[in-house]
Amino acid sequence: MSVLPELSEKATYVERMFARIAPGYDRVNRVMTFGMDQGWRRQMVAMIAPPVGGNALDVGTGTGDFLPELAAWVRDGLAVGADFTVAMMAAGQPKIDDLAAQGRAGFVGADALSLPFPDNSFDAITTGFMLRNVTDIHVALAEMYRVARPGAMLACLEVARPRNPIFRFGHRIYFEGVVPWIGQLLGGDRSAYTYLPQSARNFPPPEQLAAMMRAVGWQHVSYELVGLGAAAIHTGAKV
Repeated sequence: MSVLPELSEKATYVERMFARIAPGYDRVNRVMTFGMDQGWRRQMVAMIAPPVGGNALDVGTGTGDFLPELAAWVRDGLAVGADFTVAMMAAGQPKIDDLAAQGRAGFVGADALSLPFPDNSFDAITTGFMLRNVTDIHVALAEMYRVARPGAMLACLEVARPRNPIFRFGHRIYFEGVVPWIGQLLGGDRSAYTYLPQSARNFPPPEQLAAMMRAVGWQHVSYELVGLGAAAIHTGAKV
């Protein structure tokens, strides 16, 4: 049974859903991805190599998994995590307490479709598993382009479907059949972890997402499949 909301209700549904699952989100994520998501994030940040004195932004930051990685690169700058679900950022605050005390990282309440930052503000931008939850992917990509400085790099981690038919079948069984039970056992909310796999069904494939990035201005766009093709890392530059 589908739990996908109507487009007009999607933003409210997503915000409330993530607020409900915030306390157990990290635990479920680690189990659901077999811990691979952490390695993907490290890989992404290394791919865009944020400058030491620059400012970095993570859009749809959730509990802030990207912020310690970004802060390690921008040692003399600032790593900012932006999300519209306050409960998720509150759950992730302990991850950045030390960095926040040093003025090196912080959270900001923000809508990915209308980021509260001036043009040309950031030297590096990341986003992970966020675009499938917005109501307009083009607008979100354009907003990230707007706030990026010339020379800045974007790295985007999103769901994909394995190209190997056997892997694709196994991935669907796991993602749509097993993951909701993991969510119920560890996070107490099966409906949320039913929505998350279903939201991937209509998400653009990697080639189409790359074209969408180019359409709003990102250049030198490329992508790499990870997790046996279950996810893709896209990168692009603002020149």
